[in-house]
Amino acid sequence: MASSALVPSPPPSPTYRVVKWAFVTPIFRLFLRGRCRGMELVPLSGPLVVVANHGSHLDPPLLGHALPRPVSFMAKAELFKIPVIGPLITAMGAYPVSRGASDREAIRTALRRLEEGWATGVFLDGTRQASGRVEDPQLGAALLSARSGAQLLPVALVNTHRAFGPKQRWPRPVAVEIRVGQPISAPASRSRADLEATTTQCQQAINALLERPASPL
Repeated sequence: MASSALVPSPPPSPTYRVVKWAFVTPIFRLFLRGRCRGMELVPLSGPLVVVANHGSHLDPPLLGHALPRPVSFMAKAELFKIPVIGPLITAMGAYPVSRGASDREAIRTALRRLEEGWATGVFLDGTRQASGRVEDPQLGAALLSARSGAQLLPVALVNTHRAFGPKQRWPRPVAVEIRVGQPISAPASRSRADLEATTTQCQQAINALLERPASPL
């Protein structure tokens, strides 16, 4: 998929812009006192696999709207059948994955999005971690990168697990920061050894970003 690197990122839809500026940005900037670092490192065109830690339900909208280009995420197929919510998440770039669907089906769907020039978001652990760190990374992001040739972009979501973690019923006004690291090249091959090496590199990069001192106010 070498030619896909020339595909421009799809422009945000009007709905995407409204959700970003009317809802996500005020929550991030005001309620969570959100700050961003390293946005200049985000490639603005071509396929990109955005890899991040996952500690909160807040992570998908914050990550998808903080970067200077839209980020597409997988979502449960049932959500697309709900009035209002279905069209809304579709406009925001989400794509459906059926309950019980095989990893191959999810990979094929994500690859199609990459071919369209999207940045595709993947939480390395696949599920929320109470620590907010990358604890048990899966190989899906590296496989997507190996099959598409897309770079991987490590992103750390700092303190989202404290703002609205797995065991919390309501969000708290905890200061949150989104930190972007240097892009990581696609694995050399699809061999398990290469996929594991790249996945470990992503894990280490994200956890190192989490450990950096907070930005001065």
